[in-house]
Amino acid sequence: MQVGFIGLGRMGAAMVQRLAKGGHNVIGYDRSPEPIGQIQQHGAIGARSIQDLVKQLSQPRAVWVMVPQGEPTESIIASLAPLLSSGDIVIDGGNSYYRDSIRRAGMLKERGLHFIDVGTSGGVWGLAEGYSLMIGGDPDVAQRLQPIFETLAPARDRGWAHVGPSGAGHFVKMVHNGIEYGLMQAYSEGFAIMKAKKEFKLDLHEVAETWRYGSVVRSWLLDLTAEALSQDQDLKQIKPWVADSGEGRWTVQEAMDLEVSAPVITESVLRRLRSREEDPFADKLLAALRKAFGGHAIKTE
Repeated sequence: MQVGFIGLGRMGAAMVQRLAKGGHNVIGYDRSPEPIGQIQQHGAIGARSIQDLVKQLSQPRAVWVMVPQGEPTESIIASLAPLLSSGDIVIDGGNSYYRDSIRRAGMLKERGLHFIDVGTSGGVWGLAEGYSLMIGGDPDVAQRLQPIFETLAPARDRGWAHVGPSGAGHFVKMVHNGIEYGLMQAYSEGFAIMKAKKEFKLDLHEVAETWRYGSVVRSWLLDLTAEALSQDQDLKQIKPWVADSGEGRWTVQEAMDLEVSAPVITESVLRRLRSREEDPFADKLLAALRKAFGGHAIKTE
């Protein structure tokens, strides 16, 4: 199947490679020329511009957009839409906010274009392992793209699903990432407790390796934990500063809107924010209050 691909970052380029290896005719474009040259080495075709990409695709076209959520996605779709013809498909495989996806689907529908939102999970390992795909949009349109989904997924019959109407794919991916935040926080706290138990002199890498087989907490995240600890159990070269890309925050906001209790996910998001505070004022105030009401000692800088 022929597909255009806009956005050749690390994950996007890997997806193009997987598609080309699977026998699809992929035409890729990126603002930077380097990744275009790289995908050409793997059998894909490079485009000089979005206009050139659209021109090389036969109708009905399918164009997969894989750029950061927010303004980059908005800008690309706004530039792409006027170049397409009725019946063409725009696929957003990034981490867009699901309400934006619903709006974009409506906007493109007015032009006679189809919109499919695809929550994509798998990261840099997806090239070898396949990607988990959560698909939203018209089921008949999604059906037309089935060969692409089957190639990108871990297997033709698993790891991907059409989950609902426009926005549903990105909504499910949003919650997926919220759960991911909670799991990562739980692993991090558990290993921190074990590291603090100095008298046992625990080999944290050995513990992680033991848990990977047969344990009820085994997972891919645990595999990655074991790999990180195998290199340096003290993680000396890593600063305790944790970014977030938005999905966890959106999940928490959605939980509040729906009046669903989600304390673990909420706390994991707040913990990431806390990791960026180099001089936490709240802790200083807590110390000051304890001294004021109880005469407790404080430490000064």
